[in-house]
Amino acid sequence: MTAALPVTAAVPEDWRLPDRGVVGMWCLIIAESAIFTIFVVAYVYYLGKNLSGPEPRDILELPIFISLCLWASSFTVELAVRALRRGEERAFTGFWLATLVLALVFMGGTAREWHHLIYAKGFTIRTNLFGTTYYSLVGLHAFHVIVGIVGLAVVLALALKGEVHREHAHRTHVLGLYWHFVDVVWVIVFTVVYVIGR
Repeated sequence: MTAALPVTAAVPEDWRLPDRGVVGMWCLIIAESAIFTIFVVAYVYYLGKNLSGPEPRDILELPIFISLCLWASSFTVELAVRALRRGEERAFTGFWLATLVLALVFMGGTAREWHHLIYAKGFTIRTNLFGTTYYSLVGLHAFHVIVGIVGLAVVLALALKGEVHREHAHRTHVLGLYWHFVDVVWVIVFTVVYVIGR
């Protein structure tokens, strides 16, 4: 009778648990994507079903400049993270600051658009179905941008104090993932609201 040998699974030597921050951020992105999907579907479903005007083509203008600023911020945040991974803290701070400035330009443009729609056009969330779905969808995205701006500002303040170093690159990468998500969502919102919707 032969003795049973213990069976051990071969585990690659370089295998390690995935970073908790990255996994957590991906879980958040998946959950938030579901919420945005609901809002986008609602916007598309109610498009053209207003009992009264105005319609999107009557009052919406293409926010091309601020959209380009937001999308460019994805590149600057990635350049910042890569610079920090190389230990180039000064370059990191510069690219991170550029990301924050581009984000603020986007939010300033959104605020200007809303001010014009509300006070010059009299278009509010209660105007019609279009108003309700427009402000809900674009407002949800704006809220996420504001959350991102707060995160960017906190990291920038720490960087200016000299407290962000190469070993923190993975943390900035996690925040960068969130920022990429915000930018990708804007591609969808821009397409649905300002291109297809008009």
